Amino acid sequence: MKLLLIEDNPSMLTTLQRSFERRGMLVQTCTDGERALARWQAALPDVVLLDLSLPGRDGLDVLAAARAEGLRTPVLVITARATVGDRILGLNTGADDYLTKPFDLDELEARVRALARRGAAAGSERDTEGFCGLRVDAESGAVYHQGRALELPPREHALLRAVLARPGQAVTKERLSELVFPDESSVQPDAIEVVAYRLRKRLAGTAARLVTLRGLGYLLKAES
Repeated sequence: MKLLLIEDNPSMLTTLQRSFERRGMLVQTCTDGERALARWQAALPDVVLLDLSLPGRDGLDVLAAARAEGLRTPVLVITARATVGDRILGLNTGADDYLTKPFDLDELEARVRALARRGAAAGSERDTEGFCGLRVDAESGAVYHQGRALELPPREHALLRAVLARPGQAVTKERLSELVFPDESSVQPDAIEVVAYRLRKRLAGTAARLVTLRGLGYLLKAES
């Protein structure tokens, strides 16, 4: 199971990461609300553990943005905000479960595993419908063309997934850079152009075409 832990408290982060790793889970972490969405999209987790009080961007804002982007990963909110109103707001924003601090680690693990099972059961029903023979497997995140998995480097894979999620709609270079280079703050502005050039060549054998829109970004369209 892949778990994304979004938590800015160092002690809590370390405790939870070690606890889940001892239980056989693969844990990725993020401590900054500003980078949380990009990390989420790049990590392809089975479950997201989300704190609400994050630096840079509030956890509820991250959650709302993720749901708006079409990310349907089950989310368990872990927070010190304990009022009924806070819980209702979190659930209405898109959380699947809500647990207030302090909590029991065994209960937390049980809730995480329950969400993972729920997500896996739904995953088989929510693969992307496909575009020009391309589709993304919702559970593994792999991209397929005519039923065959495409072997792509990580950056080209991230770029293809981003434009395949919105075929025919422009995605800005800035947004794509966040997804393709989630942990690289010193990336040059034109770096995404290199990745796009390589992906365009790899798509040559498909009916899909990666189009550059000057001043806007890129979009995926059907080859005419």
